[in-house]
Amino acid sequence: MNFVQIKEEEYRKFWEDHPLKTFLSSKEIAKLREKSGWKSYFVGLKEKNKLKAAAMLLSHKRHFGKNEFYSPRGVLVDYKDEKVFKQFLEEIKKFVKENNGYVFRMDPYIIYKERDIDGNVVKDGEDNSDVVNFLKEFGFKKIKTEDEEQVSWMFSLGLEGKDEKEILKEMKPNTRNTIRKAEKIGITIKELKYDELDRFQKIMEETGERKSFSVRDISYYQNMYKLFSDKGEVKYFITELNLKEYIKKLKEEKKVKEDKYNNLSDAKYNDGQKKGLTNEINAIDRRIKDAEDIRNDKKNDIITLSGSMFIIIKPEIIYLSSGNYSEFMKFNSQYLLQWMMIKYGIEHGFKKHNFYGIPANINTHPKDYGIYEFKRGFNGYVEELIGEFELPITYHYKLLKLIHKIKNH
Repeated sequence: MNFVQIKEEEYRKFWEDHPLKTFLSSKEIAKLREKSGWKSYFVGLKEKNKLKAAAMLLSHKRHFGKNEFYSPRGVLVDYKDEKVFKQFLEEIKKFVKENNGYVFRMDPYIIYKERDIDGNVVKDGEDNSDVVNFLKEFGFKKIKTEDEEQVSWMFSLGLEGKDEKEILKEMKPNTRNTIRKAEKIGITIKELKYDELDRFQKIMEETGERKSFSVRDISYYQNMYKLFSDKGEVKYFITELNLKEYIKKLKEEKKVKEDKYNNLSDAKYNDGQKKGLTNEINAIDRRIKDAEDIRNDKKNDIITLSGSMFIIIKPEIIYLSSGNYSEFMKFNSQYLLQWMMIKYGIEHGFKKHNFYGIPANINTHPKDYGIYEFKRGFNGYVEELIGEFELPITYHYKLLKLIHKIKNH
């Protein structure tokens, strides 16, 4: 087998058909990284002119004029074919060294141990400990979960072989009811065009400030749109509510309750029903007042509630980024967005809906457990990837680690 540099299009074709395909290993991500100073290489291992393995290698100049090399979501190879895998890694190691590299990082898109909805390891489930052991034996070092560049804990919902009714039925009752309520009050979903992405950015900034996380510059969302939207592989949505129509619906609902109340006789056995209807009418009145207050404050009939960014590349839909205006979280519009994309995935033959990142070791109830709780309501399972590994290439690796350690003490 021969190690060769290949053209982007040859890599793209191999990537398209590979079972470990994900957006982070696409050539479009190489284009995105190039905008911030990275250089890209596409390499492969060929046998009789046919690719057996391929990789997108990104390099960036770091300290001492040496380059860090990174393959997002790992090399594309059969990780169980140790002969091919080992040869490919050996060739990559040589290639990195020849191109002034001191380290090679990768975070393969491979499940470590199969887990259930609660994050517990499934007995006799998928287990790729052998891949982890192989990488360590080769010389790779495991990076701590908290220091990894990409998420390694995710939550996904399988769609294959299921219809909408089945998915809806398997959701937690509260999630199912929340979706129905969001549909009932008239929340609408709007797909954003390129020149509207500032609306998504504003939602992300408000959310980031509230939750204390750094938000990407709008150029990132714009670049992702330019790179992936032509093939329909990225979509940005916002949810909106027409307050005028919402108030109208509430008043109609109130009228129905009042008519029902007025049609009840004064018989003692109706007291309980009357009390219940009175409480419901009072609750509707509060919602009407709340909506009218928002309308007066915003001086607008239509308000924006939340936004989400989805990557749509088979076999999965990835819920990559999202945010909410805190004052409108009570409308639960994110549930409606998820349900819309789940239905899209079923209709278009996607294997899973990936809610993406959750805190590590979720079964220990870590910080931000609420993120997982929201996603868990849709049913599904926890996915733990094998994580990120780095392969030292030259002595500069140890030197830089030592400098980093001194700086942090």
